[in-house]
Amino acid sequence: MHAFDVLGDPVRRRLVELLADESRSAGELTAIITAEFGISQPAVSNHLRVLRDSGFATSSREGSLRRYAVVPDRLAEVDRWVSRYRSLWTNTLDALDTELKRGRRANRQQDRHHQE
Repeated sequence: MHAFDVLGDPVRRRLVELLADESRSAGELTAIITAEFGISQPAVSNHLRVLRDSGFATSSREGSLRRYAVVPDRLAEVDRWVSRYRSLWTNTLDALDTELKRGRRANRQQDRHHQE
């Protein structure tokens, strides 16, 4: 399954966000996702299975708990794809930053002029 097919779903994107900082138990993930999206435990389990089967997450047993963790290599693949297009918005953001700095500079000069 293509990375964007997996991450195109808002529930799966949120699960990856939750796993980005630390591994979490299936129960913890289910509680958060159920509260945020209003979906059932079996639906959350299906999304976790898709993440695991597509290589975005791993799972392991810790006693009676199943813990999930993100797989950074799979996200690196997404980053490599996006990097081809990053210049399209980086140049625009750089230009915006320049204009914002000009505007702040002009406001400071105008404020000084009014204070004199």
